[in-house]
Amino acid sequence: MKQDLGLIGLAVMGQNLALNIERNGFSVAVYNRTASRTQEFAEKRARSKNILPTYSIEEFVHSLETPRKVMIMVKAGEPVDALIEQLKPRLQPGDLIIDGGNSFFEETERRSKDLHGLGLLYIGMGISGGEHGALWGPSLMPGGQREAYDIVEPILAAIAARVDGEPCVAYIGPGGAGHYVKMVHNGIEYGDMQLICEAYDLLQRALGFSVAELHEVFTEWDRGELSSYLIEITADIFTKIDEEMGKPLIDMILDMAEQKGTGKWVLKNALDLGVPIPTISAAVESRDLSTYKAERVAASQILLGPSVQYQGNPRDFIEALEAALYASKICSYAQGMALLQIASHEYNYALRLGEIARIWRGGCIIRARLLDKIRLTFERNPNLSNLLLNPEFAAGVQSRQDGWRLVVRTAVDLGIPCPAMSASLAYYDGYRSERLPANLIQAQRDYFGAHTYKRVDKEGVFHTEWQNK
Repeated sequence: MKQDLGLIGLAVMGQNLALNIERNGFSVAVYNRTASRTQEFAEKRARSKNILPTYSIEEFVHSLETPRKVMIMVKAGEPVDALIEQLKPRLQPGDLIIDGGNSFFEETERRSKDLHGLGLLYIGMGISGGEHGALWGPSLMPGGQREAYDIVEPILAAIAARVDGEPCVAYIGPGGAGHYVKMVHNGIEYGDMQLICEAYDLLQRALGFSVAELHEVFTEWDRGELSSYLIEITADIFTKIDEEMGKPLIDMILDMAEQKGTGKWVLKNALDLGVPIPTISAAVESRDLSTYKAERVAASQILLGPSVQYQGNPRDFIEALEAALYASKICSYAQGMALLQIASHEYNYALRLGEIARIWRGGCIIRARLLDKIRLTFERNPNLSNLLLNPEFAAGVQSRQDGWRLVVRTAVDLGIPCPAMSASLAYYDGYRSERLPANLIQAQRDYFGAHTYKRVDKEGVFHTEWQNK
């Protein structure tokens, strides 16, 4: 008997996906470069399941039903290329390779073109949901040839998370579209996480809240419009006690945030396309700043901040913080969706933003109540350039701006950094400004470099001799 699908790479994500696929009625062949890991998986988690362990690439490929469907779950970059090189001479035209890792979309484009020349199909698929999602239902973002997606759609639809009876998977677009959308998804995720961390920091440092009080606030927020996976797990994090020290575990974790690179990719790409994403940029830079722990400790002894303390009503501040977090979150999504809209035209991806919002509603890390509103917004107006131009979202942000401004102002007064919330507010104020001081920038550029400028009163390009010679 041949297996329905083969999976290479048995780290936790790969193992969980294999178990998910098998649980949904499909047979799986698995292979890992380290044979002992394959054996351990077969003897433990995959025992008595329709999962076939293989111990060579030849055995693995031979075990698959044609057209062969191979999913690779290895580290992005050179390991993907190395594995593809091993597979190419052993596969036949019409066989399909699926890269389920966090590959850079331009690398996916290159691989797709290379394999197309050999008659092989290729899908670059973003997977969101972490270890739990991989096992019980992730959000899947596959891009590549449409015929490649059609071959594997029954399996992907079966293993994906479901919301309102619909699987959280859809064909994203050609080439690297799937990995591009996953990259932007991760950028929004960076922004969302940083905004939540700033709210936590303000509650802790401005109001002096204990972890029990923090848990109470985030639990309450999760019942309202801020309801999301990240708010939910944040509330849960505050309940965990470190068994060794008997203290809240959150207080024992070193304040140095790591990252795998997708946030930096989205920043570079946004710069290339000329799309402002300041909330996401602030989130990435905040992670970078966190790694300068030794310097921050030294600076804390030298650089003084304000000595004032918060004097207001805590309940009023919590309500304002909730408003600020929601408004900032809308700006983060607005930036990410605007980037997707521009990229869709730039790369000929024909992205359907309503469909993308739909598949993000379940399984994935950024799933949130407001994604249903985003889905409906883009289904009604697929060409909407920015969420802030939608009347419902515009009203939602405008009605919260008093609280939003209060929070940012308070953070500045107290010397508590809130870079993502501040960047979100600056983005909102910049986007709604009919006139910006960029006219002075153009004058400066023309002054020192004769770069020319345009005028508000007539067509054409102009240059001025600014200095009397």
